[in-house]
Amino acid sequence: MALPLIRLLPHRFNTIRAFVNAKVKWVRDPYLDYAVEREKDLKQVISFKNQIISNPSKSLPLSAASLLKPHLNLPTTSSKFFQKYPSFFSVFQPSPGLPPHVKLTPQTLLFHKKESTIHTSMSNKYNATERLAKLLMLAGVTKLPMHLINRLKWDLGLPHDIVGTLLADFPDYFEACEVEDAVTGKVEIALGLVCWRKELAFSQLERRPIMVCASNAKLSKHIGFPMNFLKGFDLENRVKDWVEEWQALPYISPYENATHLSPNSDQAEKWMVAMLHEVLWLMISKKTERENLFVLGEYLGFERSRLKKAVVHHPGIFYVSNKIRTQTVVLREAYRKDFLIEKHPLMGMRYRYIHLMNKMQRRDEATLVLPSGG
Repeated sequence: MALPLIRLLPHRFNTIRAFVNAKVKWVRDPYLDYAVEREKDLKQVISFKNQIISNPSKSLPLSAASLLKPHLNLPTTSSKFFQKYPSFFSVFQPSPGLPPHVKLTPQTLLFHKKESTIHTSMSNKYNATERLAKLLMLAGVTKLPMHLINRLKWDLGLPHDIVGTLLADFPDYFEACEVEDAVTGKVEIALGLVCWRKELAFSQLERRPIMVCASNAKLSKHIGFPMNFLKGFDLENRVKDWVEEWQALPYISPYENATHLSPNSDQAEKWMVAMLHEVLWLMISKKTERENLFVLGEYLGFERSRLKKAVVHHPGIFYVSNKIRTQTVVLREAYRKDFLIEKHPLMGMRYRYIHLMNKMQRRDEATLVLPSGG
């Protein structure tokens, strides 16, 4: 059965205009920087937690943990990393003569149990299923290679074992398939959508109350993007005028096919911004590394320069943070200062993990001193 392509609707708004020749300055946002920075090491900590939990002994030899360092992009040795978070990890020696191991503290185990309860709840499974289905629908051909989904798995809040959970529990939604790498020609394992989900083919902005205007006896959607600027930030007048005109352009849903638009037109840029906005909204933290957006966009056939311009031209919609050794694109409207306005249950658990990571160990608790290597 052939899968329908992304919705194709006729649009005649293809006026080729260029972004004004003015520089949009980047201004540091301390609140959104903190929202990014407080998650420093969190992804690596949770990855280690999952590795330890998956071991039958619920512990891991430090030698085995050291092998994970390059895969987790650790800034230091695994031994020093565990010592940095004594309230999360406990290093011990199973018996005299045996090499040291690492296990989780009782509080970490308790939090893991609560996190697992969220992952296994039907409400969360349906939520994750719909968000993953929408991401596949944004892909147009409704399939993405597994390595790309795994790259976004953390930000999407998907379970560790996608195949064993979502694919098994929702066979009417997903199927295993294959795609061919456009560069190497190699066949890759992919996740595909069984059929187009018409009820899901609406963006977050489309689900909000919209203003419908009549023009030339035709109805067209005029949806503007919410914009938030730091106090004191001001655009040049000519940039401000361009943004107002750009906001007034008809909104084309990211679930529609807009490949007929000239890539250099303002209308095409508005569609690209709609695509990025929707992708970020699907993330439980409403943010992701900029490289993730680039890799996803390139797979969908978009040039990096086009994606970069869509982000840089609209500092009221997107914020790029340079914290924690990377660049992270944050959806501004999802935050009030450094707080998520709508907090997903898994984000609530992540904040509890962060609190535990930052908790200092009591002085009367013994600590095993480790060698500097590993």
